[in-house]
Amino acid sequence: MKSDLAKLRHARSKKDFPGISLEENEYVVLKIKRSGVIPILVWTGVILAAIFFIVLNVIIATTTNGTMFAMDSASRGFFSIIIDIVFGVILIAALISMNIYSNNRLFVTNKRIIQQAQASLFASSTNVIDLVSIEDVSFKQAGILEHLFRIGTLRMSTIGEETTYTFKYVDTPIDELETITHLVHIEKQERDERVNRH
Repeated sequence: MKSDLAKLRHARSKKDFPGISLEENEYVVLKIKRSGVIPILVWTGVILAAIFFIVLNVIIATTTNGTMFAMDSASRGFFSIIIDIVFGVILIAALISMNIYSNNRLFVTNKRIIQQAQASLFASSTNVIDLVSIEDVSFKQAGILEHLFRIGTLRMSTIGEETTYTFKYVDTPIDELETITHLVHIEKQERDERVNRH
């Protein structure tokens, strides 16, 4: 019965997560994404920049001679192009950074943790950690902003080499921590039972 349920979950996970190579009877239990707070902050900054540049354009276009922003029509046109270029650069930078931000994911299966990390447009990596190798799972917050927005870093330490894997900008993952710890415990228990049988 337990084996049939695992096979069903495995088939469902293969369908739902085609980008992950799953072993036999392995299935995805959790998909952890980065917090939605950071994109909101970034797009708020872009909107504020757009408002600032629009107001600046209006001020320059409507000023008359003798005032601080007085310019001839050629200067106004040139200044308007500069403003458009600067805003375009800000918009492109925001789009690229949000693409990179959202492509960082952490999948927790019943056997492993699979971390898909992207540092830039052309730099990405995949880390795979067996649950039996995990010694400690913790959550760390540092600084006022992380406490204010209830985000932080999920940390997983492994046995032996003492490697620590981190996943930043996660919403406070109390339930996720309990689930991962429980899965680690189950996997270690099953490993011990297999060893005792042989």
